Amino acid sequence: MPLRPDFTSQEYYRNPAVALERLRAYGPVVEVKFPIIGKVWITTTQELAGRVLKDGETFTLRKDGGAVAGLRWWMPRLIRAVADTMLTMDEPDHTRLRGIVDEAFRRQAILDMEPRILVIADELASQLFAEGSPADLVERYARKLPLSVICELLGLPQADRPKFMAWTNSFIRVTGALGFLGLIPSLAAMKRYIEEYLETTRAEGGEGLIAELVRVEKEGGCISAREMVAMVLLLLGAGTETTTHLISGSVYELARNPGLRDWLAEDWSRANPAIEEFLRFISPTQFSKPRFVRKDVDLGGVRVRRGEKIMAMLAAANMDPDANDHPERLDLERHPNRHLAFGTGIHFCLGHQLARIEGSCALQALFGRWPKLEMGVEDPQVRWLERPGLRAIASLPVVARPQ
Repeated sequence: MPLRPDFTSQEYYRNPAVALERLRAYGPVVEVKFPIIGKVWITTTQELAGRVLKDGETFTLRKDGGAVAGLRWWMPRLIRAVADTMLTMDEPDHTRLRGIVDEAFRRQAILDMEPRILVIADELASQLFAEGSPADLVERYARKLPLSVICELLGLPQADRPKFMAWTNSFIRVTGALGFLGLIPSLAAMKRYIEEYLETTRAEGGEGLIAELVRVEKEGGCISAREMVAMVLLLLGAGTETTTHLISGSVYELARNPGLRDWLAEDWSRANPAIEEFLRFISPTQFSKPRFVRKDVDLGGVRVRRGEKIMAMLAAANMDPDANDHPERLDLERHPNRHLAFGTGIHFCLGHQLARIEGSCALQALFGRWPKLEMGVEDPQVRWLERPGLRAIASLPVVARPQ
């Protein structure tokens, strides 16, 4: 009988370490009923999470090369149309698509963007209280920064960013099957916009990653028009959503721990290990995408059968005491820090360097501008989005106390 753990309760989001410890007591892999996905095995250790993510011979994102493990028969056709991304593909298609955009996300290319990212962050920080105090840190800062950065990277006009903000806001509120119906108008509008922008770029040229995709297409590169649209949608979504919640979660932890906030602001060379710990401790992405099991396999003494589904639980991996001592503690000086916030294997997050730099710049700009930033509500009033698989603060009112 599958377990029915509640991964969307406020109690879970507020202190996931407690629930994950209880879950791990059932075994290294546990069969659960998961919203939308249905019956699925989940890993509870870092070792097995890594094995599932790395072993493409045993665990596949597509059944017999076709149906995507995370899609259900009842999902609207539009959802299926935009699901052909490198995140849902095994080899060789994954490498084919990733290779097209890999250059833009290489370490030096992203490091070269850091001064510009810091400028954007500082501009947004200066406007945080422009509409009054307290201000919602999520909407007025954490969501705007990664969206602005990815739009510049893609070459999308700044004037259109409010549209993307509205569209992506509708995506994060999908919590169950019925939510997909409300998603359709925004997804259709976004898809149509990208198709039209690609057409304009084909005719008139442009700058940024979208122009690079068009160049690859014109030179006979192996990418279809449908895959191009899905690629841009993926980069917009993946390039903003998890970083938004990394930033808001980090600010939440610092705002309710003024000692940590002031310690970090004393020396921003501490930012890099701090961001690694926030990635581990917050775990914005809680699970990998589901995979089909290709053959019967023993996982930690548990027999998992061919045809069943499995997900690597990244949040459990990051709270595994065999990987990190006292994982329930937030330790901004933790070293070594063994986390799987970006996954592992061939699907290791393409934008990991960008997310790290955005997180660091976001904190430096925010607390440089507002050194005594604090919570604008009592801690128990902070709420998380009840979306399975994502640990995301819904709203974070903050105030700036006098220095």
